[in-house]
Amino acid sequence: MKIISYNVNGIRAAVNKGLYQWLEKESPDVLCLQEIKATEDQIDLITIQSLGYHYYFHLAEKKGYSGVGILTKRKPDNVKVGMGNDLYDKEGRFIRVDFGDMSIACVYIPSGSMGDLRQEFKMGFLEFFKDFVNKLRVECPQLLICGDYNICHKPIDINHPERHIKSSGFLPEERQWFDEFIDSGLIDTFREYDKTPEKYSWWSYRANARQKNLGWRIDYHIITEEARHRLKGASILKEITYSDHCPILVELDI
Repeated sequence: MKIISYNVNGIRAAVNKGLYQWLEKESPDVLCLQEIKATEDQIDLITIQSLGYHYYFHLAEKKGYSGVGILTKRKPDNVKVGMGNDLYDKEGRFIRVDFGDMSIACVYIPSGSMGDLRQEFKMGFLEFFKDFVNKLRVECPQLLICGDYNICHKPIDINHPERHIKSSGFLPEERQWFDEFIDSGLIDTFREYDKTPEKYSWWSYRANARQKNLGWRIDYHIITEEARHRLKGASILKEITYSDHCPILVELDI
């Protein structure tokens, strides 16, 4: 099973740039989307269906904001929308589908770059999310959590790390959270296959950052140790440019 995660930074804008043509060509079994920034009636569901996908969304109450979704060729056995916390669920940040004993979740962790209040919101989300995942793993031990985590875990995951020590997304407390998250029995799938530097998934639109590869790796496929045996490959599709992010790919034996 080929599973792609992609922060599209507005699905309507990405579609205008060629998202659906790419989707038809790439043909992943599952596509996890973040930052959809649309209501369901603003999404071209007919084209999604024509490409052979079932679709499930967790969209934000605020129009033009956040939102996640999962497109899947195989109809899941179960779909769970949200985390049962109104504070976070109203922003449309989590959805999960189950295929037998394997579960795939899509998450969009908040950014803290808009100021202290949103950074505080982000840290609260992270603590809740860690506890939520720990409980979810009892129910779904074989779990893949795809998405935009809005954190560079290690210095290798960001350009010129010395310049970003005080930047949201690379703060010591965020990276410590990621350490604890991984140490609880989770795997950063990409780093199982590629431990080289300058491998990023997001670039600012400013100062030709993408052309200069001044990027951040903030998008991840995180899998539980219980599902390690399913892992067959992971990569970053940096040549795809329908967003300020690029898609990331993981291959699992399901």
